Amino acid sequence: MEKTKELKNIESQFKTFQILNEEGEVVNKKAMPKLSDEELKELMKRMVYTRIWDQRAISLNRQGRLGFYAPVAGQEASMIGTQFALEQQDWILPGYRDIPQIVYHGVPLEQAFLWSRGHFKGGQMPEGVNVMMPQIIIGAQITQAAGVAMGLKRKQQDAIAITYTGDGGASQGDFYEGMNFAGAYNVPAVFVVQNNRFAISVPVEKQSAAETIAQKAVAAGIHGVQVDGMDILAVYAATKEARQRGLDGNGPTLIETLTYRYGPHTMAGDDPTRYRTSNLDDEWEKKDPLVRFRKFLEAKDLWTEEEETAVVEQAKEDIKEAIKQADSAPKQKVTDLIGFMFEELPSNLKEQNEHFKAKESK
Repeated sequence: MEKTKELKNIESQFKTFQILNEEGEVVNKKAMPKLSDEELKELMKRMVYTRIWDQRAISLNRQGRLGFYAPVAGQEASMIGTQFALEQQDWILPGYRDIPQIVYHGVPLEQAFLWSRGHFKGGQMPEGVNVMMPQIIIGAQITQAAGVAMGLKRKQQDAIAITYTGDGGASQGDFYEGMNFAGAYNVPAVFVVQNNRFAISVPVEKQSAAETIAQKAVAAGIHGVQVDGMDILAVYAATKEARQRGLDGNGPTLIETLTYRYGPHTMAGDDPTRYRTSNLDDEWEKKDPLVRFRKFLEAKDLWTEEEETAVVEQAKEDIKEAIKQADSAPKQKVTDLIGFMFEELPSNLKEQNEHFKAKESK
């Protein structure tokens, strides 16, 4: 199908925003965010920590010590860069892969492990930590984020709502409805689409005829930007700007981060070798966010091998302790599930609850 001149003009507006190239060199000095040396090092620490956490979580899953798990290696810059641009009062509405963001926002690591196991305590977010439970339904968090942002606007709170989905989520009806509502009511929301090229096994090119996901913001009348999702500085800068745009009353933003997941979609039997080529994997590994940022920091004499080793060892120790704490959580009972489902139980569940309560007391 031949694209119209108007469509080509729209697509040409969404050039990928980048600050660091694959060699860790600054290619966009004007866009460099104002971060201290300590903040730059903190970004690297979090990416290294998350990579080790991901490796250990995969091992724990294979050992049967974790339940559902969606690998994140390759997407660290997209996840950590966006969250680092937030303030504590902001709300995060995550998808099921977005566990690093909520942990860095204040959710204890052991609680994240309990959520993975399906334990009810995994969904009980700590007081003062503005995080919704990770959403399993693809795209459902988009409409919810629009609603949370509407509430923040009505209460005149100095905060935004940010939500995440993948390229597959951008094909869902909730994605369009949520953005349309947010645009119509000019609410302080940021919609992050982490375009890792595949919705499980479906390549992004077969999901949409649009050249970019970012251009879908046009239909909702909101701002859209495509970012190099392997460049943590670009991701941070774009999110910081989007957050301020929302607080200033200039409406929501759609951020498309171009990224890649090195592992399977989830640990539930997905085999990426069936739909991804080794050449594609090699191409994206050259863009690795940790390698790129490490080169940048080393050139500024801000990062050493010793510092990285210390972060790796700390991550291993923290994960070991967190899984131990998760193991010590009280075993979940059927009455726990029934009791937390409703504020007031309907008659049929009251009967079942009493039945299981009697069994559990024996």
